[in-house]
Amino acid sequence: MDIPASLIPMSWQWASLVVAAAVLYRLFREAPWTRLAVSTQLHLLLGLVVCLTLLWTLKAGVKPGLNLHFLGAMAATLMFGPALATVALGLALIGITVNGSLDWQAWPLDFLLMAVVPIQIARLWLSGIERYLPAHFFVFIFVVAFVGSAVTVMLQGVVAAALLALMGAYPAAFLVSDYLPYLLLLGFSEAWMSGAAITLMVVYRPDWVSAFDDRRYLIDK
Repeated sequence: MDIPASLIPMSWQWASLVVAAAVLYRLFREAPWTRLAVSTQLHLLLGLVVCLTLLWTLKAGVKPGLNLHFLGAMAATLMFGPALATVALGLALIGITVNGSLDWQAWPLDFLLMAVVPIQIARLWLSGIERYLPAHFFVFIFVVAFVGSAVTVMLQGVVAAALLALMGAYPAAFLVSDYLPYLLLLGFSEAWMSGAAITLMVVYRPDWVSAFDDRRYLIDK
């Protein structure tokens, strides 16, 4: 869900700009940029950015800010790790801003909402699964990739709806009755698209999925 500038009060725009600037500064300092020195990784990240830009341009919704579309946060996290995944989603957000699908004034809040929040949800889900469930190939595929993708996009939608209610854009009762139920359908489609993509990469190009380790998930299993 991307929120247009018309729904964001000026105070929220300035506050989100400060927070987004702090996040970008930390990414600049701490992201593993050396990984992109490998041409394969750089091309893979740029390819993901292009795909997400196209997918985010295609969205369904009846009211401003209440859009449903593929997110790709869990897939990006598994492929590149949280820091570079945030960079990739941020670049995709710049892409849909450049093509006119989003206002520049809304970019900081939407960057936090569509990149930072879902990537952190995906990171917490992955770390929780690694800690509490056995290291097994099918756990990674089904619980992390499939279920994790659904959980990530649904929780991101809940956070976005809560922000819209706090900003006074829409009544909370309207969001609960007319928007949140559709997140179940979105979660189902996200699970299949991201889960299938990660499964294919793990099988044929495991080096594209940084979170997948043969020694952890395959050897002696």
